[in-house]
Amino acid sequence: MLALRYVALLALVVWVGGLIALGAIAAPALFDVLGAQQIADGRLLAGATFGEILRRFTLVAYGAGILLLGTLIVRAILGPRPRRFAWRAALATLMLATTAYAGIVVAGRIRDIQRSIRVAPSSLPENDPRRIEFGRLHGMSTSLQLVPLVGGLALMYWELKE
Repeated sequence: MLALRYVALLALVVWVGGLIALGAIAAPALFDVLGAQQIADGRLLAGATFGEILRRFTLVAYGAGILLLGTLIVRAILGPRPRRFAWRAALATLMLATTAYAGIVVAGRIRDIQRSIRVAPSSLPENDPRRIEFGRLHGMSTSLQLVPLVGGLALMYWELKE
């Protein structure tokens, strides 16, 4: 059981820690550095780079989510069943589903817009429908990432409390 709990906690740390590192450190650094340099299309390059980093991290998040759910289920089968098992499993499933929706649906729409405009969305006029849609999708993506972040913190608390 200790090994399963350790793996579950490790999966949560990688998932939540990755979200914090990407959102609080990597994205701002990329846009600040590349946007401030005298590089042609620096913001476009920053967006493309961060988009690829986020795509790769999403694969890591899928793995962490599957591992987390798997350890919960195995612990429930082998016993003793984790406290608030149904809540934990539901929360982990919601976290994984939200990550999948953000990574497949929302990110796909963002990529489509980026391919169609071929410039940084911030370079378009403020009333351009493509810039508005990009901003809406970017905000949605950011908001969706709060689900695994907050959910992961709650699951870490439950895991450490048990």
